Amino acid sequence: MRDSATAPIDVSAIAFIDLAAQRARIGARMDAAIARVLAHGGFIMGPEVAEVERKLTQRSGAKHVISCSSGTTAIVMALMARDVGRGDAVFLPSFTFTATAEAPAILGATPIFVDVLPDTFDLDPASFERAITVAKQTGLRPACVMPVDLFGQPADYDAIDAIAKQHGIWTLGDAAQSFGAYYKGWALGTCADVTATSFYPSKPLGCYGDGGALFTDDDETAKRLRQVRIHGQGHDRNENVRIGLTGRFDSIQAAVLLEKLAIFDDECNARNAIAARYTAGLKDVVTTPNVRRDCTSVWAQYTVVSPRRDRIAATLQAQNIPTAIHYLKPIHGQPPYRGFPVTPGGLPVTERLSQEVISLPMHPYLTAEAQARVIAAVRAALA
Repeated sequence: MRDSATAPIDVSAIAFIDLAAQRARIGARMDAAIARVLAHGGFIMGPEVAEVERKLTQRSGAKHVISCSSGTTAIVMALMARDVGRGDAVFLPSFTFTATAEAPAILGATPIFVDVLPDTFDLDPASFERAITVAKQTGLRPACVMPVDLFGQPADYDAIDAIAKQHGIWTLGDAAQSFGAYYKGWALGTCADVTATSFYPSKPLGCYGDGGALFTDDDETAKRLRQVRIHGQGHDRNENVRIGLTGRFDSIQAAVLLEKLAIFDDECNARNAIAARYTAGLKDVVTTPNVRRDCTSVWAQYTVVSPRRDRIAATLQAQNIPTAIHYLKPIHGQPPYRGFPVTPGGLPVTERLSQEVISLPMHPYLTAEAQARVIAAVRAALA
């Protein structure tokens, strides 16, 4: 028998996110959908946009769905619709993508950075509560809290909302990575005052360019969001009732999204099965993700924690297995954000996670054979 140490290594590539496999499945339907848009010529806010909003309403259970041009635009629109600006404090985790902090900063509001929980990576309610004191001591009005459903799992909305309501703070859920997940049986889109999501191509539900959406049950907020989306437009383009922006969704991206929605449940099921295999194969060598019993995840990433992260990354790279680090540098340490406040006691969990997290390949078309390679490589790195 050949000694395992001298056996040839399989160097065939494994995709980190495999959009090509998805296209092989629904490519013909996608092409036909795009061709219909090319034929009718309604490229901006065409009939596909209204249809995708209708289907997202059915999926989420939210009373109103307002599509828009990106996930970042969605957050900006929500803050604009609620008149958040200079003098307002917006509470958010530092352990996330920069767009979460970017949106309030663009509008002149003050991001206040909050720590996250070590097991779910989501916003820590206790850290949020301490941060409210910072806002009040610095003369800021506590306005909005933005829980981020990191890597696909919902934040603890009940705990966060209970604190927020005591201080007159509204909740803007950042579901850019989690649309399709459930919190205590409720679909994301109904768990916060307003929810924003992204349809960037790498998301569990993504189009072929930028796109996003907002969800709310509040009629007045929905009205304002629609106004903001098209330059603050009132009854028609000749009437401007508030400051707005160009936030419209284009019809080709909506057409793509409609086809992906048709297979989304199946893909979510596949992601959960893949996550379960990862956990079974790795839970004794790394800290695997914890999903609360009252939640589901759509597994935008499968992210593990290990103080030997660099060794894992190097070993997998040598075997042509891609990895990623989400997030290597927390937002509060990035140059544009260093002057903004952090919660009392600092962000120790955020700081540690940024040194130890690593994301493994995750998509609905990851085969059991390919996944076994990834698991074996991680275990070998830590042997």
